[in-house]
Amino acid sequence: MPSSTQKIAVLDYGMGNLHSVASALQRVAPHDEVVLAGTPEQAQGADRLLVPGVGAIRDCMAGFVEAGFAPLLNDAIESGLPILGICVGMQIMMRRSEENNGVDCLDIFPQPVKFFGNDLQEDGKVGACGSRLKVPHMGWNRVEQKRAHPLWKDIEGGSRFYFVHSYYVPAEENADIAGQTDYGVSLAAAVARENIFATQFHPEKSADAGLQLLKNFVGWNGKI
Repeated sequence: MPSSTQKIAVLDYGMGNLHSVASALQRVAPHDEVVLAGTPEQAQGADRLLVPGVGAIRDCMAGFVEAGFAPLLNDAIESGLPILGICVGMQIMMRRSEENNGVDCLDIFPQPVKFFGNDLQEDGKVGACGSRLKVPHMGWNRVEQKRAHPLWKDIEGGSRFYFVHSYYVPAEENADIAGQTDYGVSLAAAVARENIFATQFHPEKSADAGLQLLKNFVGWNGKI
């Protein structure tokens, strides 16, 4: 665990649920400095970065790039700085999204982001006899931990987390998957690689399990 006060930068590119994220971070790290950074300069010297995101992928990508955060994120990855992505903050790290007729993302992870569809069934088959599922996927769902990771510390497998999304990263053939859930299809609830951990769910809205994950992030050294 860090022994001194650290700076945690929450990247503000106009598309995040910033205040609830910052409030949750401050709750689990009361002695640390939580900064809402609207420019790379405001994130300078941060000990860890949090990339939030709520909204349409085209607007999120445009805001992220225009704010100058793409080079900042790449530099943070190269330096081994601990990074946490949340919801669309996870999706913008993927290769490409189907949303808005197709949008290229940051291509940090090679997976696509797909639309659930307009006729999503419980068993994942369009037109099947299973119950029709609402899109967006909104509410609590169990997350199966697919591999050990420091951010899963003291969180039981199968714990429930809160989701709000219409697009998803597939679980199949996903070498970076760290957590999985099912909503008509199997999807990546979390992905991880080296010093990056990203979640489709909202830990800041996920009660004790979510706060524990944020606490784990605050204490994580960026290594697996």
